Amino acid sequence: MSSTFTPDTLRTRILHEDGDIFVIDKPAGLAVHKAGRITDHLDLYLPFLAGEDGVPPRLAHRLDRDTAGCLVLGRSPWALKRLGDMFAAGHVEKTYWAVSDGIPEEPQGTIDYPLLKLVIPGAWNIVTHPDGQPAVTDYRVLGTSNGRAWLELKPRTGRTHQIRVHCAAIDCPLVGEPYYGPERRPPGNLHLLARSVGFTLAFDRAPITAVAPPPPHMRDALAGCGWDGN
Repeated sequence: MSSTFTPDTLRTRILHEDGDIFVIDKPAGLAVHKAGRITDHLDLYLPFLAGEDGVPPRLAHRLDRDTAGCLVLGRSPWALKRLGDMFAAGHVEKTYWAVSDGIPEEPQGTIDYPLLKLVIPGAWNIVTHPDGQPAVTDYRVLGTSNGRAWLELKPRTGRTHQIRVHCAAIDCPLVGEPYYGPERRPPGNLHLLARSVGFTLAFDRAPITAVAPPPPHMRDALAGCGWDGN
């Protein structure tokens, strides 16, 4: 396990907790599950959130390793099934913040490019392509400075790397983007935050909203574009 991420750290990152779900603030740089050479991942820590029955919560969806912010966990088979159906149907409102190198031509709009996963031995990539899966992202510019933009993004679909590829496709790759920008950079400094999630788990349940604070590596860039710290 990571020397910088501990069970106690996980507890401090809970944004919402009830009998059915957790919403946690996932740190940037922590993968959600084991893959390839990844040995430190969130699944290792979920047993520390187990209830009295000893059953840990499970992922209701995914976030990229370098994306910070709101991650929803289900605490029961019913909750996981319900959340899975809601995410698939687009009934979970997801809002992201990002800082881009480049400013969109319009202050708000919709990016509508199908996305295709290209697989080669030992690697894969996501590209915009007419034969890809439908992918739609709404965006709004919240502030700008020195050629950068603070973006609010609301994906209508949930494709892999959707926001990152869509922003690059309009010549606004995200700050710290290691794969889809004009040059390859070391991963770990991506300026992308799953800012909030909102949903109602069932008609007899209260609406749930959770908001994650910007991670430390994004704060200076956001402040430069007008973020006031709230």
